[in-house]
Amino acid sequence: MSAADTTASGSGQDETGCNYRHLYLIAEHDEGRPLPVTFEMLGEARRLMDDFNSNYSSYEKVVAVVLGDNVKKICEELIFYGADAVIRVDHPTLRYPINAVDTKIISQVASNSGYASKISPEYGKEFRKPRFMFFSADNVGRHLSATVLAELESGLASDINKLVIGDLEIRHEHKTKGQALKYEKILQMYRPDFSGFLWTTILCLDNRNPTIKREYHPQACSIIPGVFSPIPRNTSREGLIVDHILDTHGADKQVKILSRKVIKSAVDYDGRKTVLSFGRGIGDSPEENIKLVVELAKELGAEIGVSLPISKKPYSIPEPLSSQYLTPDRVIGTSGRKVSPALYIAVGVSGAMQHIAGMKDSGFVVAINPDEEAPIKDECDIFIKGKAEVVIPQLLAELRRQKALEVQR
Repeated sequence: MSAADTTASGSGQDETGCNYRHLYLIAEHDEGRPLPVTFEMLGEARRLMDDFNSNYSSYEKVVAVVLGDNVKKICEELIFYGADAVIRVDHPTLRYPINAVDTKIISQVASNSGYASKISPEYGKEFRKPRFMFFSADNVGRHLSATVLAELESGLASDINKLVIGDLEIRHEHKTKGQALKYEKILQMYRPDFSGFLWTTILCLDNRNPTIKREYHPQACSIIPGVFSPIPRNTSREGLIVDHILDTHGADKQVKILSRKVIKSAVDYDGRKTVLSFGRGIGDSPEENIKLVVELAKELGAEIGVSLPISKKPYSIPEPLSSQYLTPDRVIGTSGRKVSPALYIAVGVSGAMQHIAGMKDSGFVVAINPDEEAPIKDECDIFIKGKAEVVIPQLLAELRRQKALEVQR
């Protein structure tokens, strides 16, 4: 018996004939151009599974699944960036994402023991589903991950930005019937909570309680773009490419895309040297303070960003201010956009780690906040202690004075 076949306690947890193997990830691309998040997911998958195989004396693989039309070159790139194997679904009808179609295909691929046997013969015989599964936390991946995991009858953690695999002792009223039991090879999925200051750990655990006994696999999550780093591209890496033959009969023909137009975000962070963000610190006079922020942004030629709580519309702000500025498109941080302007100004932003991750590459950071103990103080170059309604008018007056002097010269 090989080390990979040793027995461990617990339902579905790597006992002889374990039904769950490998890490499958869904590769995203735009008409043949892989999205950066695909390489980021591959990098983290490679690091996790290398450690996994070393720690558990196993030989499990990173398996990329790619759907599309004429995706041969993508498969090679996925291997160069860390995949051990690629399951390719190549057909003209898959040129553009269609959730119902993609859900059906990915669910079939993930449950196919024949592909698992080709990828890793030693594990193929008893294979039922992947052990772990990754999706992108973008507009396509968030929707797709939910429908695929519903089809596979397992759980999903959304918008994850930290991952650990390890063993845990769990005591739970329903899962373990109150007993302390060891769960092995558990994907611990982390994301900041709503406040941004605390981590929430999400687990997808089997029911060990005999009265409700059930296994939940794959353990799956959607991963926020920009969080993880790709591994270096290595053209000497070799891997297996397996073709899935698409069955286009029936439901697959119910939806057909006749034309497609990519609508870019109206928020242009990349084209601006200055980004001005505001957070819940504007709450004393939200409408007036947002107007001041807009006025200052126009004076500086800056784009406006917000912290995550602001996108939830916590204030009753009249239109058009609400629809223009209290929106998810403007969120800066791990749940939104990552920016790196020459100048970043944070107004009433406390400095939650979620927000800091989105602006830490800025050239020069100015924070305006009445709380000198706010975490943003440790992340800025200049800290101005004061409320927005006091500080911003003074900044506007000085900027206009300086501009008038320039005109006179």
